Amino acid sequence: MKSFFKSSDKRSNRWLNRRANQGGFSMMEVLITMLIVSVGLLGVSRLLARAHLAEMESYQRVQALILLTDIVDRLKINSVAVSCFAFTTGTTASTTPEVGTPYIGAVGPDSMALPTSCTASVAAYNTQAIDTINALDSLLKGAAESSGGVQAGAMIGARGCISYDSSSELLDGLGVAISGTGEYTVTVAWQGLSDTFAPTLNCGNDLYGDEKRRRVVSNTLRLANLD
Repeated sequence: MKSFFKSSDKRSNRWLNRRANQGGFSMMEVLITMLIVSVGLLGVSRLLARAHLAEMESYQRVQALILLTDIVDRLKINSVAVSCFAFTTGTTASTTPEVGTPYIGAVGPDSMALPTSCTASVAAYNTQAIDTINALDSLLKGAAESSGGVQAGAMIGARGCISYDSSSELLDGLGVAISGTGEYTVTVAWQGLSDTFAPTLNCGNDLYGDEKRRRVVSNTLRLANLD
């Protein structure tokens, strides 16, 4: 029996000695571990923030393309009185200070005065063109969707410009320019969330702080003359 207790005591002593030799984590090791974890979490949070920013930028661009397509389609529908839509002095690159104004959409120093007037065709078509311009102005201001009573159906500071280039008019058999056959340029501008590069097209210039935050999409079209 003595021998049994002696062997048990020896095993207990060996176990206690191993525990004593192993020890625990030092404070320095704990601090280093916490530092590594903190840096990792900080990196993840920055990655998530950048992903959210990119997602918002992408969402705004999709919204802008939808509005751009809508404006182009409405120009085609109003082809009889389309000249009433050429309210912008020009959206292509130019040194003229007033180029790219006026515009519809977000309120600014060069916003177009609405309701406008139109005398391009008969009264019914003129009225339809005016109503269309007013509707597009509302869409650019976000009227398609609201949240908490605030219009939220468009991009930040969305503006629309439409210009006509008479120098691009087609020529008849005698080499004379055919009125109304030139190209229309539709441009939609809005506020970006990060710096990229300054656009070459003009619409709402210098209204978004740094020009590197002004975003634009555009489409150039020529409407058929059925006369």
